[in-house]
Amino acid sequence: MTLDRLHQDRILDEALASADPLKLIRLFGITEDTAMRYVTAAHPERTAQLPK
Repeated sequence: MTLDRLHQDRILDEALASADPLKLIRLFGITEDTAMRYVTAAHPERTAQLPK
């Protein structure tokens, strides 16, 4: 497992636990778009109705 993959897994794990994109932005220093991609991947049922 690479360091990059470990970082991605950690972000996804946090997205699964909280579903809060602002928390992901603050914790990992990622952009809004990236945070929303992780939240969407973690919780597709919650984000299905959001505009794209």
